[in-house]
Parts: sequence; structure tokens; C-alpha cells
Amino acid sequence: MTQAQSSPLQTSRRDFVKLATAATLAAIPASAYVAGSGVIKVGIIGCGGRGEAAAMNAMNAGKDVHIVAMGDILLDRIQEKRTALKLKYPDQVDVPDAHCFTGFEAYKHVIAVSDVVIIANAAKFHSFYAKTAIEAGKHVFVEKPHAIDPVGIQRLKAAIELAKQKGLCLVSGLQSRYHLGYRETMQRVHDGAIGDIVAIQETWLRPPYVLYPRRPGMKEVEYQASNQYHFHWLSGDDVPQTLIHNLDRASWAQHNAVPLSCYAMGGRSTLHGEIYGSTFDHNAVVYEFPKGVRVYAFCRTIDNCYEENSSLILGTKGRCDLLKLRITGETNWESGGPKSKKDAYDLEHVALFEGIRSGNPVNNGEYMARSTQIGIMGQLSSYTGKQVTWDEFEKSDFFYPPLPENVNMEMEPPVKPGPDGIYPVFTPGVTKLL
Repeated sequence: MTQAQSSPLQTSRRDFVKLATAATLAAIPASAYVAGSGVIKVGIIGCGGRGEAAAMNAMNAGKDVHIVAMGDILLDRIQEKRTALKLKYPDQVDVPDAHCFTGFEAYKHVIAVSDVVIIANAAKFHSFYAKTAIEAGKHVFVEKPHAIDPVGIQRLKAAIELAKQKGLCLVSGLQSRYHLGYRETMQRVHDGAIGDIVAIQETWLRPPYVLYPRRPGMKEVEYQASNQYHFHWLSGDDVPQTLIHNLDRASWAQHNAVPLSCYAMGGRSTLHGEIYGSTFDHNAVVYEFPKGVRVYAFCRTIDNCYEENSSLILGTKGRCDLLKLRITGETNWESGGPKSKKDAYDLEHVALFEGIRSGNPVNNGEYMARSTQIGIMGQLSSYTGKQVTWDEFEKSDFFYPPLPENVNMEMEPPVKPGPDGIYPVFTPGVTKLL
């Protein structure tokens, strides 16, 4: 890949297989490695399940990839993940106690001792940490969503451009773009197998995601940061947090189009108790794209309900069930390619580290920013009950306070529990954000 490429679309299935094989089997000269050391030093910011998995994906990309630093709000979480990773990759995990960094300043220390930074903590910090790492000359892998508000998107775009100028890799956790089966199926959609797209339905219905109970003696902001998926000012809530994968695929199907506007509805209907924080438990968003295409997007996080994760693309000549790699209608086709997303999680890291070794940096910035912004638009509309346009968002300087660089352990968090221990949520029709 060249620096100018913002998407893996131009790389063929054969090329990806070659990359994966090379990362596993080939011995690359030490002179091709970062700083000529023969080792690519990787630091992890955020040691929850996603950070641990991303670390494994990185190490799967080559024996030269070593984890050397870890940062998180909680020390015992770092220690737990360090032990688990060391058991699986004994020759690639070398994180001394001195490289286990805690608190809201941990990112600075991880960046300082690493060649590559994996950012997988609360999404509020993603664009800020990415820009900080790139300013320091480090390659970056950043999990989705890459921002949670318009100011975060502005910072993300600045990081993207800076990475291009510095010749550094910036790779996204939106792994659908690296899924070989999705790529093959999407190419057929682009080639006209279902005719002209008229509508897309994107659905992700599931139970609540990663609940961390409060520990005795925790400060309020420490608790919220440790349970970050359930606080809007840290995670951005479920449309940008979870449905972003679906929305990325919807944009991709339309040749990376952006919506003109959206309207939404959502709220808290079922989940009660402090552990559920200040997020909604259901959202529904309707996006209006160019050419009259409507995208209907639904997400829910409630136990004991119907579950589904799907991307259904409806055309004038048929239908594509993308996640099942299936097309029906005038053309009936089903891929024999991989249906598991596991390969995609590994392949995005294969591309990252091959870009580093070869000196041809990978920059996924274009779709990182676009798809994240689509998700944030939907969540803001759900929170407020107002229509949100793409142009309105582009001109906005809104952010969920405080700015990420001002978050600290002694601060008063922007949301607090009421007398009953329940956190307030936004009220559509009353709440004003943009």
C-alpha cells in the first residue's frame, strides 16, 4: 500500500493472503524494522477485552512484534492482561512493572516507550491520543469509534493529515474493510449484482456490553472510566460505539457516500441501576443519503430480547445479506470465502505492520473519520430528537465536556447519580446539544 491509500479496497484477496503468510513465515531483515532493532515495540492504551484482543492480533502479525508497555485506569487490569498475554505469547510480551502505567496520564508514558501505539480505551480519548502519538512520531492503531463528538472529529482529521505528512501508519479498528468475504461480496454489489441500491437496513441487537461494577473506595470519575461503555461522555453511546461497523458498511456499499441528514429516536426503557450509567438502551436512526437512498439503522442493548447483527442491502434487482456473504434476486450467489471476522481482525494488523516494515505507510483516515461522523450524527439526533444534517455537524464546535486533556482523577464528572443511585439520561425534545 502507498501512503495515499486510505482504504484496503485496492488490495486484492490474493495480496492479503500473501501478506498474512509473509507475516507468519518470512524473516524480514532487521534493517527494515523500526529503528533497525529487529523488534517493533508496541504499547497498549486500554487493557480491557478489546485492548487484550488487539494486542494478540498485533503479535499474530509477526514474531518481531513485541508488547513493551501497557496503560489503563486500573493497575490490576493491566497485571491480569499482562499475565494472560505472556502465557500465550511468552517470547513477545516484555512488559516490566516500570512499563505498567495507570491513571489518566498513562498514555504519555506508553507513547514515549513505544514504536507503535494501540489505542483501545474510552473513545473520548481516541482522537486526542492518536494525534499525540503521531506528533511524537509513532505509528497508531486506534479502535472504533475514533471520536464521540464534532470536536473529536476535527482532531481526528488533524491526526489523519499529520500521519500522511510524517509518513506514519494510522490504521482503524473498523475491521469490515479487511474482511475478505465482505470485500468479495461488496465488489459484486458495486459491479451491479443487485442493481441500484434503494435502501439499506443495519441492525445490531444484543445484551448490555461489558459491565464493570463499582469497587469499594473508588472515586466517582475512576468508577465511570472503568465502566466507560455506559457513560455517554466517555463512550459516545451505542450508535457510534457498536452500530458504527454497520454504518461503515452502509457507506461503503454506496461508494463511501455520506448522508445528507438523519433523524432518530431512542431512550432508556429497561436498564435501571448505577451500572448502566447515562447511556440509552435503544436507538433507531434513519439516514437520508444521496440518490434518495434511506439507511434504517437499529441498535438495542437489553437482555432477554431478540438478537441480530446484520447488514441488508436492497437493490432494484435483488438483495445482499452482506454478513452471510449472500446475494439473491436476479443473481443468486453465495461466497465460499471466510465467514469469520477473526481473519479481518488479524489482517488489519498484518497491513499495519507490513506498512511499517516496508516503509509504505497505511492510512485508513478517510473512512475512519467519515463512518465515525455518521455514527455520532445518529446518536446526537437520538439524544435531542432533532434532525441533524451533515453540514450542521461539520460547522459545529460541540463536545461532551470536559475535553480529554482536562480529565483527571480529582475532577467532578459531568454526570452524577441521583439520590436513588441512578444516573440521569438525555431527554429527546428537551436536550439541546449542537
